[in-house]
Amino acid sequence: MRKDIEIPVVKDVYIAVVKEWNEEFGGYDWNSYIINDQETPIEMVFVVTKGYNTEKKTSLLRHGIGTVNAKSSAKIEMIQEELFVMNNEFAVSFFSEGKLYDKKYLFRKNTINENAFQDLPVMQQRGVLVK
Repeated sequence: MRKDIEIPVVKDVYIAVVKEWNEEFGGYDWNSYIINDQETPIEMVFVVTKGYNTEKKTSLLRHGIGTVNAKSSAKIEMIQEELFVMNNEFAVSFFSEGKLYDKKYLFRKNTINENAFQDLPVMQQRGVLVK
């Protein structure tokens, strides 16, 4: 029965977008990260990203991250600034303590900007965070 199915709630796992200096190209890049602020690792992390608005949508990008240790982060992808005018969605799935977790994180259009920066858990950096 449906009432017997337990759907675990994702806690202390976040998505952040950070503006970082790229030595190779001599400029700033915007990179997305998954942050695991839990006391246990998350395993088999899989992230599907897409951007969309009323007129356009991007291709789906799939990222197999693997394991993200407790109190650490892992880079997902670089995001081009042209996509900030779109909603940017990150669908995250992972296993932790033998259970499958799934959550969608949404950066609404025009919310990725330096004015929205805050201190990020675990990363010792500032960026835009979605919980």
